[in-house]
Amino acid sequence: MFAFFFDNVYLLFMPLLSVQNISKSYGERRVLSDVSFRVNKGDKIAFIGDNGAGKSTLFKIIRGILPPDEGEILFHGNTIAGYLSQRIEEQDLSSATLKPSALVELDRKIASLEKEISDHSSKDPDSDLLKEKMDEYSDCRAQYEAAGGYDYEYRLNDALRGLGLGNAVDSSRTDFSSLSGGEKMRVCLARLIVERPDILMLDEPTNHLDMEAVEWLEGFLSSYGGAVFVITHDRHFIDSVANRVIELDGGHITEYRGNYSDYVIQKEEFLKTQTSVIENLEAELAHQLDVKQTMLSHRNISGYHQREKMADKLADILERERAKLPAQYAKMSFAAVPVERSGRSDKILLQVNDVSKRFDDCDTDLFSDIGFELKADEKLFLCGPNGCGKTTLLMMLAGKTFGTSGKVLIATGTSCGFMGQFVPFDDENMTCFDELVERSEGIKTTEARSLLARFGFRGDDAYKVIRDLSGGERSRLYLCCLLRERPDILFLDEPTNHLDINSREILEDAIKAYDGAVICVSHDRFFIDKCADVILGFANGSASEFEKYEYYRRSVRSSAKPSEEQVKTEIKPQKKRNEDRKASAKRRQRLSDIEKETRALEEEQKEIESRFGTDAGESDYKRYAEISAKLNSLYEEYFELGEE
Repeated sequence: MFAFFFDNVYLLFMPLLSVQNISKSYGERRVLSDVSFRVNKGDKIAFIGDNGAGKSTLFKIIRGILPPDEGEILFHGNTIAGYLSQRIEEQDLSSATLKPSALVELDRKIASLEKEISDHSSKDPDSDLLKEKMDEYSDCRAQYEAAGGYDYEYRLNDALRGLGLGNAVDSSRTDFSSLSGGEKMRVCLARLIVERPDILMLDEPTNHLDMEAVEWLEGFLSSYGGAVFVITHDRHFIDSVANRVIELDGGHITEYRGNYSDYVIQKEEFLKTQTSVIENLEAELAHQLDVKQTMLSHRNISGYHQREKMADKLADILERERAKLPAQYAKMSFAAVPVERSGRSDKILLQVNDVSKRFDDCDTDLFSDIGFELKADEKLFLCGPNGCGKTTLLMMLAGKTFGTSGKVLIATGTSCGFMGQFVPFDDENMTCFDELVERSEGIKTTEARSLLARFGFRGDDAYKVIRDLSGGERSRLYLCCLLRERPDILFLDEPTNHLDINSREILEDAIKAYDGAVICVSHDRFFIDKCADVILGFANGSASEFEKYEYYRRSVRSSAKPSEEQVKTEIKPQKKRNEDRKASAKRRQRLSDIEKETRALEEEQKEIESRFGTDAGESDYKRYAEISAKLNSLYEEYFELGEE
């Protein structure tokens, strides 16, 4: 009994892949440094890290496309790994069928054996050769069944439907030249997951999927019998699928148990503990250096050398402990400071009445009868499947294209800002700092550097040339400049595309703190849940308002428009929404008041500090303590209001 139990435990955690001490450098830049971990059967691993950290490089080393500088990759037993690249040029759709070559070869062999058996049966039914052929035929049939050959086409068609290709592609299709890049990627993904390799290695698989397809993929991977090793920045996807998270930062990896939410808690606890360890080591090192100096001043040379050795040892330990902190730890301290905006928060900036859109070459409307209002501080998100018209509606609202019918009314004097999926700059040779200064009248150097730092451009990064920026960096810089211009309505089209998790969090904090209105198209469910006040969800050629994204998805899954009763229960009554907006406005006003009071107290505190050790009196020290206590109270209130 116990042997059976332990055998099953071993099978559950059976090692499939070992990554042992892998290092890789490009010139002087070390992207992987002594990386080691193991992938077991049943693992669902999310591989995360900033863009350019080296995640795809490690995938290519595992596949054997790139050689490591040091270390080795071990596949245990007969482990087969299937790989999906995020680059369409690395995918192969040149074969005449979507069936795996192994199944095609078995099909050919089975057909050949059937013919040989038929020929031998008629000539010499009792021959030894016929028996050999019959045995070989049985083996081939068993291999074909084990490889899923008998239901392969059914499973492939199911995957194609789940990934949104049911009307465009089926298992018999052989020509894929007319498909878009995104459709080709989905075909490759469908073919790969149906082949059922022991390890599915997926590089950004949700990039080309709409929400329905992502939800289908989440369900498939969650129940997948093999291991899943996926590079992704989709935090909701990680929450739904992963049971392990591996983070790559500064060439080193850190492993966490559970999904993304578990990772956030564990990482926060680790950072808190590690920071405390470092602070204690720093204090002890400072103490030992003081003692060392005292020994020297008292001519205690033996004691001086003893303390010197102790201080050197502590310095080494401190350096090792500091290295355990994330390389970009400073970026995590983003804190947006909202600017006051005059006017009522419940003022209607935009009113949309019965808007429809039909293209000239179509017989039916892309969408019709869409209507809603946008308040002065409201964050409204347009959600729906690919092709439903979200970006078209956004462009219409921003005045960049026209509708077929209906009205879009905008309040007099309302300023608008727009950020599309591609962000253009007039001069690609300018630095980030110069671009911000040129677009921000009256901004001072210190303020510009501080604002750029909030968007991840710290230190020398502020002087990067725009043409050298990555896609994510371009988006962050563009948004930084756009928010500084403070338009009344900000239009955003898929702003999190191609952003790593850290950049998404920077953008979310900026949008959440922004005191103007926002209309945003997004597939990022984590982003939507964090920032949206209202969801305009597309379905059946129109759109309805929902308070939460999950309510919208629940309505879509029920394959019907929300009933009047559902709308009443799932959308807050207008009165309640107005009350919430007023409460939100009060919170923002209080946050603004706290910031003013905090700045004044901090200035007073600095002024008192400048007198310490010279002419500071008892009243100064007493006032300093009062200010510290007051600041602590204000900080706590500020963060509590921010959480609300």
